[in-house]
Amino acid sequence: MAAPDWHQSNDPAPELLKPMGFETPGESFPGSAFFYLADQPNLPATAGGQPVDGAKLALRPSTGRLETGPAANPLHFAGTATDRVRAQQCLTMAIYYEAANEPDAGQRAVAQVVLNRVAHPNYPNTVCGVVFQGSERTTGCQFSFTCDGSLARKPARQWWDRAAKVARAALAGSVYAPAGLATHYHTVQVHPYWADSLASVGTIGAHRFYRWRGAAGTAEAFNDFYRGGEPAAAPHPRSAVNAPDAADPLTLARVYEATLKQAPKTLPSTAVPVAAHNREAENRSSENPLQPAALAGSGQVREEYARSGQWLRQP
Repeated sequence: MAAPDWHQSNDPAPELLKPMGFETPGESFPGSAFFYLADQPNLPATAGGQPVDGAKLALRPSTGRLETGPAANPLHFAGTATDRVRAQQCLTMAIYYEAANEPDAGQRAVAQVVLNRVAHPNYPNTVCGVVFQGSERTTGCQFSFTCDGSLARKPARQWWDRAAKVARAALAGSVYAPAGLATHYHTVQVHPYWADSLASVGTIGAHRFYRWRGAAGTAEAFNDFYRGGEPAAAPHPRSAVNAPDAADPLTLARVYEATLKQAPKTLPSTAVPVAAHNREAENRSSENPLQPAALAGSGQVREEYARSGQWLRQP
Protein backbone atom coordinates (compact mmCIF):
# COMPACT_ATOMS: atom_id res chain seq x y z
CA MET A 1 0.00 0.00 0.00
CA ALA A 2 1.45 3.31 -1.02
CA ALA A 3 1.98 5.95 1.61
CA PRO A 4 -0.56 8.75 1.47
CA ASP A 5 0.50 11.87 -0.31
CA TRP A 6 -0.18 14.66 2.22
CA HIS A 7 0.63 17.29 -0.36
CA GLN A 8 -2.48 16.27 -2.33
CA SER A 9 -4.76 16.20 0.71
CA ASN A 10 -7.58 18.66 0.92
CA ASP A 11 -7.33 18.77 4.74
CA PRO A 12 -6.21 22.12 6.14
CA ALA A 13 -2.65 22.32 7.39
CA PRO A 14 -2.36 21.85 11.15
CA GLU A 15 -2.40 25.14 13.03
CA LEU A 16 0.88 26.06 14.67
CA LEU A 17 0.25 26.78 18.33
CA LYS A 18 2.25 29.47 20.04
CA PRO A 19 3.97 27.97 23.11
CA MET A 20 2.89 29.34 26.44
CA GLY A 21 5.36 30.93 28.81
CA PHE A 22 5.99 27.79 30.83
CA GLU A 23 6.72 25.88 27.59
CA THR A 24 9.36 28.36 26.47
CA PRO A 25 12.99 27.75 27.47
CA GLY A 26 14.21 30.40 29.86
CA GLU A 27 10.69 31.42 30.84
CA SER A 28 9.79 28.54 33.12
CA PHE A 29 10.39 27.40 36.67
CA PRO A 30 8.98 24.51 38.74
CA GLY A 31 5.23 24.91 38.88
CA SER A 32 5.10 27.86 36.50
CA ALA A 33 2.27 26.29 34.51
CA PHE A 34 0.07 27.02 37.50
CA PHE A 35 0.18 30.73 36.70
CA TYR A 36 -0.88 30.23 33.08
CA LEU A 37 -4.03 28.23 33.80
CA ALA A 38 -6.92 29.88 32.02
CA ASP A 39 -9.67 28.18 34.02
CA GLN A 40 -8.83 29.07 37.60
CA PRO A 41 -12.19 27.92 39.06
CA ASN A 42 -11.36 24.34 38.08
CA LEU A 43 -8.57 24.15 40.63
CA PRO A 44 -9.43 21.38 43.09
CA ALA A 45 -11.07 22.91 46.12
CA THR A 46 -12.49 19.81 47.76
CA ALA A 47 -11.81 16.11 47.84
CA GLY A 48 -14.65 13.82 48.87
CA GLY A 49 -16.48 16.78 50.30
CA GLN A 50 -13.50 17.75 52.47
CA PRO A 51 -11.20 20.76 51.94
CA VAL A 52 -7.95 19.92 50.21
CA ASP A 53 -4.76 20.48 52.18
CA GLY A 54 -2.65 22.74 49.98
CA ALA A 55 0.56 21.14 51.19
CA LYS A 56 -0.61 17.71 49.96
CA LEU A 57 -1.04 19.11 46.47
CA ALA A 58 2.38 20.70 46.44
CA LEU A 59 5.99 19.66 46.36
CA ARG A 60 7.33 17.74 49.30
CA PRO A 61 9.91 19.48 51.47
CA SER A 62 13.49 18.46 50.93
CA THR A 63 15.13 16.09 53.34
CA GLY A 64 18.60 16.27 54.77
CA ARG A 65 20.49 18.59 57.08
CA LEU A 66 20.40 22.27 56.27
CA GLU A 67 23.41 24.50 56.88
CA THR A 68 21.13 27.06 58.41
CA GLY A 69 23.43 29.05 60.66
CA PRO A 70 21.89 31.53 63.11
CA ALA A 71 18.18 32.22 62.93
CA ALA A 72 16.76 35.65 62.22
CA ASN A 73 15.18 37.88 64.84
CA PRO A 74 11.39 38.24 64.73
CA LEU A 75 9.96 41.30 63.03
CA HIS A 76 8.63 43.84 65.51
CA PHE A 77 5.99 45.63 63.48
CA ALA A 78 5.83 49.37 64.06
CA GLY A 79 3.68 51.37 61.70
CA THR A 80 0.24 52.63 60.84
CA ALA A 81 -2.79 50.61 59.81
CA THR A 82 -1.96 51.51 56.21
CA ASP A 83 1.56 50.18 56.66
CA ARG A 84 0.21 46.87 57.92
CA VAL A 85 -2.22 46.49 55.03
CA ARG A 86 0.46 47.27 52.46
CA ALA A 87 3.04 45.00 54.10
CA GLN A 88 0.51 42.18 54.27
CA GLN A 89 -0.38 42.65 50.60
CA CYS A 90 3.23 42.75 49.38
CA LEU A 91 4.38 39.77 51.43
CA THR A 92 1.36 37.71 50.35
CA MET A 93 2.11 38.54 46.71
CA ALA A 94 5.72 37.42 47.10
CA ILE A 95 4.69 34.14 48.70
CA TYR A 96 1.93 33.48 46.17
CA TYR A 97 3.78 34.25 42.96
CA GLU A 98 7.05 32.71 44.11
CA ALA A 99 5.78 29.62 45.95
CA ALA A 100 2.00 29.24 45.64
CA ASN A 101 2.10 25.51 45.00
CA GLU A 102 4.84 24.68 47.49
CA PRO A 103 4.39 23.21 50.96
CA ASP A 104 4.26 25.46 53.99
CA ALA A 105 8.02 25.13 54.45
CA GLY A 106 8.71 26.60 51.01
CA GLN A 107 6.29 29.47 51.55
CA ARG A 108 7.64 30.31 55.00
CA ALA A 109 11.20 30.29 53.66
CA VAL A 110 10.31 32.81 50.93
CA ALA A 111 8.63 35.05 53.51
CA GLN A 112 11.71 34.83 55.73
CA VAL A 113 13.99 35.96 52.91
CA VAL A 114 11.83 39.05 52.40
CA LEU A 115 11.93 39.94 56.10
CA ASN A 116 15.66 39.20 56.31
CA ARG A 117 16.20 41.77 53.58
CA VAL A 118 14.03 44.30 55.42
CA ALA A 119 16.37 43.92 58.41
CA HIS A 120 19.58 44.31 56.37
CA PRO A 121 21.00 47.76 55.55
CA ASN A 122 21.75 46.64 51.98
CA TYR A 123 18.03 46.62 51.16
CA PRO A 124 14.97 48.84 51.58
CA ASN A 125 13.61 49.03 55.11
CA THR A 126 10.04 48.17 54.13
CA VAL A 127 8.33 45.00 52.96
CA CYS A 128 6.95 46.52 49.77
CA GLY A 129 10.27 48.25 49.12
CA VAL A 130 12.04 44.90 49.22
CA VAL A 131 9.46 43.02 47.16
CA PHE A 132 9.24 45.58 44.35
CA GLN A 133 12.91 46.57 44.27
CA GLY A 134 13.99 46.81 40.63
CA SER A 135 10.46 46.37 39.26
CA GLU A 136 10.95 49.45 37.07
CA ARG A 137 13.22 47.34 34.86
CA THR A 138 12.14 44.78 32.28
CA THR A 139 14.82 42.45 33.62
CA GLY A 140 16.80 42.42 36.83
CA CYS A 141 13.96 42.87 39.29
CA GLN A 142 14.69 41.21 42.61
CA PHE A 143 11.52 39.08 42.48
CA SER A 144 10.74 38.09 38.90
CA PHE A 145 6.97 38.23 39.24
CA THR A 146 7.13 42.01 39.69
CA CYS A 147 8.39 42.61 36.14
CA ASP A 148 7.57 39.53 34.02
CA GLY A 149 3.81 40.00 33.66
CA SER A 150 2.76 37.46 36.31
CA LEU A 151 0.71 40.12 38.10
CA ALA A 152 -1.68 40.26 35.14
CA ARG A 153 -3.10 36.90 36.23
CA LYS A 154 -5.78 37.17 38.89
CA PRO A 155 -4.83 35.00 41.89
CA ALA A 156 -6.81 31.88 42.77
CA ARG A 157 -8.64 32.57 46.02
CA GLN A 158 -7.85 29.28 47.75
CA TRP A 159 -4.13 29.58 47.15
CA TRP A 160 -4.06 33.31 47.88
CA ASP A 161 -5.69 32.78 51.27
CA ARG A 162 -3.08 30.17 52.12
CA ALA A 163 -0.24 32.53 51.22
CA ALA A 164 -1.90 35.33 53.21
CA LYS A 165 -1.98 33.13 56.31
CA VAL A 166 1.79 32.58 56.07
CA ALA A 167 2.34 36.33 55.56
CA ARG A 168 0.26 37.27 58.61
CA ALA A 169 2.22 34.90 60.81
CA ALA A 170 5.57 36.25 59.58
CA LEU A 171 4.52 39.87 60.14
CA ALA A 172 3.31 38.93 63.62
CA GLY A 173 6.81 37.78 64.57
CA SER A 174 6.96 34.16 63.42
CA VAL A 175 10.49 33.15 62.39
CA TYR A 176 11.22 30.23 60.07
CA ALA A 177 14.53 29.10 61.55
CA PRO A 178 15.50 26.64 58.76
CA ALA A 179 15.93 29.59 56.39
CA GLY A 180 18.41 31.17 58.78
CA LEU A 181 19.74 34.52 57.55
CA ALA A 182 19.15 33.70 53.88
CA THR A 183 18.78 36.72 51.61
CA HIS A 184 18.83 34.95 48.21
CA TYR A 185 17.31 31.92 46.56
CA HIS A 186 16.80 30.42 43.13
CA THR A 187 14.82 27.53 41.72
CA VAL A 188 16.41 24.09 41.66
CA GLN A 189 16.47 24.09 37.84
CA VAL A 190 18.89 27.00 37.46
CA HIS A 191 22.32 27.93 38.81
CA PRO A 192 22.92 31.69 38.75
CA TYR A 193 26.43 33.12 38.56
CA TRP A 194 26.37 34.31 42.19
CA ALA A 195 25.37 30.99 43.78
CA ASP A 196 28.93 29.69 44.34
CA SER A 197 29.97 32.96 45.98
CA LEU A 198 27.35 32.76 48.73
CA ALA A 199 26.98 30.28 51.58
CA SER A 200 24.34 27.65 50.87
CA VAL A 201 21.63 27.26 53.49
CA GLY A 202 19.99 24.31 51.74
CA THR A 203 17.03 23.39 49.56
CA ILE A 204 13.52 24.04 50.81
CA GLY A 205 10.64 23.19 48.51
CA ALA A 206 11.54 24.16 44.95
CA HIS A 207 14.25 26.69 45.88
CA ARG A 208 17.83 26.71 47.08
CA PHE A 209 18.57 29.34 49.71
CA TYR A 210 21.79 31.28 50.37
CA ARG A 211 23.24 33.77 52.81
CA TRP A 212 26.26 36.02 52.46
CA ARG A 213 29.70 34.94 53.53
CA GLY A 214 31.70 37.35 55.65
CA ALA A 215 30.47 40.34 57.61
CA ALA A 216 27.36 40.93 55.48
CA GLY A 217 26.00 37.53 56.47
CA THR A 218 26.55 37.73 60.22
CA ALA A 219 23.71 38.18 62.66
CA GLU A 220 25.12 41.59 63.63
CA ALA A 221 24.55 42.85 60.09
CA PHE A 222 20.78 42.42 60.31
CA ASN A 223 20.33 45.42 62.55
CA ASP A 224 17.76 47.62 60.80
CA PHE A 225 14.55 48.24 62.72
CA TYR A 226 11.22 48.30 60.91
CA ARG A 227 9.59 51.71 61.25
CA GLY A 228 6.77 51.58 58.71
CA GLY A 229 6.49 54.01 55.81
CA GLU A 230 5.41 51.30 53.36
CA PRO A 231 5.19 52.44 49.70
CA ALA A 232 2.30 51.39 47.49
CA ALA A 233 1.88 47.65 46.97
CA ALA A 234 2.53 47.85 43.23
CA PRO A 235 5.42 47.77 40.75
CA HIS A 236 7.34 50.95 40.11
CA PRO A 237 6.69 52.84 36.86
CA ARG A 238 8.77 51.38 34.06
CA SER A 239 12.04 53.19 33.41
CA ALA A 240 13.06 54.10 29.87
CA VAL A 241 16.60 53.02 30.73
CA ASN A 242 17.21 49.45 31.77
CA ALA A 243 20.02 50.34 34.17
CA PRO A 244 22.46 47.73 35.52
CA ASP A 245 21.27 45.81 38.52
CA ALA A 246 22.33 47.85 41.53
CA ALA A 247 21.32 45.01 43.87
CA ASP A 248 23.84 42.46 42.59
CA PRO A 249 24.61 40.27 45.66
CA LEU A 250 28.38 40.33 45.18
CA THR A 251 28.43 44.10 44.79
CA LEU A 252 26.29 44.56 47.88
CA ALA A 253 28.62 42.38 49.95
CA ARG A 254 31.62 44.47 48.88
CA VAL A 255 29.79 47.71 49.64
CA TYR A 256 28.89 46.48 53.10
CA GLU A 257 32.48 45.44 53.82
CA ALA A 258 33.73 48.83 52.65
CA THR A 259 31.22 50.61 54.87
CA LEU A 260 32.49 48.72 57.91
CA LYS A 261 36.09 49.67 57.14
CA GLN A 262 35.16 53.35 56.88
CA ALA A 263 33.19 53.31 60.14
CA PRO A 264 34.93 54.88 63.16
CA LYS A 265 36.60 52.41 65.49
CA THR A 266 34.88 53.86 68.54
CA LEU A 267 31.48 55.41 68.79
CA PRO A 268 31.34 59.04 69.89
CA SER A 269 30.29 59.55 73.48
CA THR A 270 26.65 60.43 73.95
CA ALA A 271 27.01 61.27 77.65
CA VAL A 272 25.64 64.66 78.67
CA PRO A 273 28.45 66.84 80.12
CA VAL A 274 28.08 67.35 83.82
CA ALA A 275 27.98 70.97 84.90
CA ALA A 276 31.00 72.21 86.85
CA HIS A 277 30.54 72.02 90.60
CA ASN A 278 30.09 75.12 92.58
CA ARG A 279 33.06 74.74 94.96
CA GLU A 280 31.43 76.70 97.79
CA ALA A 281 28.25 74.65 97.54
CA GLU A 282 30.29 71.42 97.44
CA ASN A 283 32.08 72.35 100.66
CA ARG A 284 28.82 73.30 102.32
CA SER A 285 27.32 69.97 101.28
CA SER A 286 30.23 68.03 102.75
CA GLU A 287 29.75 69.79 106.08
CA ASN A 288 26.06 68.98 106.14
CA PRO A 289 25.08 65.89 104.11
CA LEU A 290 21.44 66.96 104.23
CA GLN A 291 22.30 70.22 102.51
CA PRO A 292 22.37 69.50 98.75
CA ALA A 293 24.96 71.09 96.57
CA ALA A 294 23.65 73.99 94.52
CA LEU A 295 23.77 73.53 90.78
CA ALA A 296 25.98 75.80 88.76
CA GLY A 297 23.96 78.75 87.61
CA SER A 298 23.47 79.66 83.97
CA GLY A 299 22.44 83.24 84.59
CA GLN A 300 18.96 82.49 83.20
CA VAL A 301 17.25 81.17 86.38
CA ARG A 302 14.18 83.13 87.39
CA GLU A 303 14.19 84.46 90.94
CA GLU A 304 11.27 82.31 92.13
CA TYR A 305 13.21 79.18 91.09
CA ALA A 306 16.58 80.26 92.41
CA ARG A 307 16.33 78.04 95.53
CA SER A 308 14.93 74.98 93.71
CA GLY A 309 16.40 71.80 95.15
CA GLN A 310 17.14 73.31 98.57
CA TRP A 311 15.34 72.73 101.82
CA LEU A 312 12.63 75.25 102.66
CA ARG A 313 13.63 74.71 106.26
CA GLN A 314 16.00 72.36 107.95
CA PRO A 315 14.34 69.07 109.03
